[in-house]
Amino acid sequence: MSSPDQPSHDPDPGHHPDPGDRSEPFGARLCRAMDTRGPLCVGIDPHASLLADWGLNDDVAGLERFTRTVVDALADRVAVLKPQSAFFERFGSRGIAVLERAVADARAAGALVLMDAKRGDIGSTMAAYADTYLAKGSPLFSDAVTVSPYLGFGSLRPALDLARESGCGVFVLALTSNPEGAEVQRARTPGGRSLAQVMLDHMARENAGAAPLGSVGAVVGATLGETGADLAINGPLLAPGIGAQGATPADLPGVFGPSVSHVVPSVSRGVLRHGPGPAGLRTAAARLADEVRAAVNPA
Repeated sequence: MSSPDQPSHDPDPGHHPDPGDRSEPFGARLCRAMDTRGPLCVGIDPHASLLADWGLNDDVAGLERFTRTVVDALADRVAVLKPQSAFFERFGSRGIAVLERAVADARAAGALVLMDAKRGDIGSTMAAYADTYLAKGSPLFSDAVTVSPYLGFGSLRPALDLARESGCGVFVLALTSNPEGAEVQRARTPGGRSLAQVMLDHMARENAGAAPLGSVGAVVGATLGETGADLAINGPLLAPGIGAQGATPADLPGVFGPSVSHVVPSVSRGVLRHGPGPAGLRTAAARLADEVRAAVNPA
């Protein structure tokens, strides 16, 4: 998405412009954001141990302080912010209120917000989940959301259709980094394809003809090594696992092969552990974005 001779992160920690017209499809906006701001997604994961590391209490006040610090430090300069919904939901309605504000503030500062909710259900329930994250006017309206397809890819249709209507994206779990995922994702169909490949093929059909990139992405762990899967879905490939889970930017070409230019590397603790000072967060995010750019587009 960015060229090897593109300049690295702005040494002046000033504001970067909004990555694009939000009337455009998500895939196009994501490409522009990564070219402008660097190829990185930073997770907002306010789990109890990280709050403690920042000297914060594991309560709503600590949650709010942590979240506002991350958003204020990074939303005007990173391509994507990815709040993990569960860490807000555990505080009930007051936690959700913190999440609502974080989504609105991050989008207002120009970051794309990927809600990491991993929703998966059928019929009217899936439609309700879609309305929560993908309907304009919803308090949690985000640029994209993660979903689980393992009730059948067709069960995602309400989210896929509403995302297209709203100019949003959907990231579908395909090959996740947790070891337990293999028993489902690498199971073989009678035709010999892995279940993950079946899902990837569905995604490719959803993205057919889109330019510069489709808006239906796959989640593929950066820790997996050679996947043996065809990842050419003409859509973004969210790659969690960099940093605390053991993967590095240098691992990306080996995992994603010819599709590495479509990777959206995701890091959480690898950036967040450099808080609570905003300068530490900004420096860590900028350094990782530069490392990703160098790995994906070697000179």
